[in-house]
Amino acid sequence: MDKIFNNTQVAFSLKSDTELDRAYFLFKMIANEPLVRIGTAVTNFALKAHLPVDGLIRATVFDHFCGGINENDCLTVVDKMYTKGVSSVLDYSVEGKEEEAQFDVALEMTLKTVEFAKERIAIPFAVFKPTGLGRMDLYVKIGEKQPLSNDEKEEWNKVKERFELICKTAHQKDVALLIDGEESWMQDAADNLVEEMMRKYNKEKAIVFNTLQMYRWDRMDYLKSLHERAIKEGFFIGMKLVRGAYMEKEHKRANEKGYPTPICASKQATDDNYNVAVDYMMKHIDKMAIFAGTHNEESSYKLMEMQIANGISKNDNRIWFGQLYGMSDNISYNLAENGYNVAKYLPFGPVRDVMPYLIRRAEENTSVAGQTSRELNLLKTERDRRKGKQAII
Repeated sequence: MDKIFNNTQVAFSLKSDTELDRAYFLFKMIANEPLVRIGTAVTNFALKAHLPVDGLIRATVFDHFCGGINENDCLTVVDKMYTKGVSSVLDYSVEGKEEEAQFDVALEMTLKTVEFAKERIAIPFAVFKPTGLGRMDLYVKIGEKQPLSNDEKEEWNKVKERFELICKTAHQKDVALLIDGEESWMQDAADNLVEEMMRKYNKEKAIVFNTLQMYRWDRMDYLKSLHERAIKEGFFIGMKLVRGAYMEKEHKRANEKGYPTPICASKQATDDNYNVAVDYMMKHIDKMAIFAGTHNEESSYKLMEMQIANGISKNDNRIWFGQLYGMSDNISYNLAENGYNVAKYLPFGPVRDVMPYLIRRAEENTSVAGQTSRELNLLKTERDRRKGKQAII
């Protein structure tokens, strides 16, 4: 297969020279792990002290990784990306909230993004996080089958009602819905709830998508058992496949509580696990739909090769590639240029409320081997290409 992901002219075709320089500067900063730690601490202090840093944050890391402060703010970015065939998934990325009123805000925002997706071909999916609709500790208690107080039972019923309303609305409007994966210790409760929604709303095709974090060694067994239930009970499986984003937290908690880590023994084992899941879903694509959330070039090529080998068209709606906004443009835009379905996760929300997400992005880029250096090399290549072109002119 032709290697298409090194075409930086396509990858950065939407970036002006100024935007390209800003991205290069930002990833140079992220490449410095001590600087990321210091920057994170200083930013958290500034926000807690209510210092006026919103403008600085917005002009740098926010605008690179986020679409805007609200859903309407994102539309300029959505429309711009779609001129190159890259779709968007509007992601309300406010994290760490613990109050009922805040969960209701997330509910309304998610319903609004479902409506946006219904109205715009450039937005093929809606998305939400389970902990956006309910407390983390409550998911943990449900997953561990701990007894609940009457207040907690009422609280859990509200969580289920929020799930139900979003999934029902997505089904009515024929909008595919991605439900993100989170920490392993709350995921059992979320999995059970999402599976219940699949039974109700995936009768004709995959509308509701769960997420499998394939850095967990137990996820293939879960996928196979889910498939058995889907066959028996007659529903389709929608699944977003990712490697995972909470590795340090997973290792730390397992060590503190004295249980085996749920994370694969090595990066290679994670890669293998991810590719096995893609292979399994492609073999059963008649009853499944894949959103391959990956920044890994090899995994992307493997899925492309499977589509070709199985005679599946590049734009078959059961198969989507996905990357985060501000990262891996070489994969996203070259996939779109070659006719594949691809969507960028486009986070949005008030600057201060989105900071936990942005800090996680910076830390992930710092910790994932090769991610930041790859971004820097691609940006440098494109900067050099443009300078060489100007010199010739």
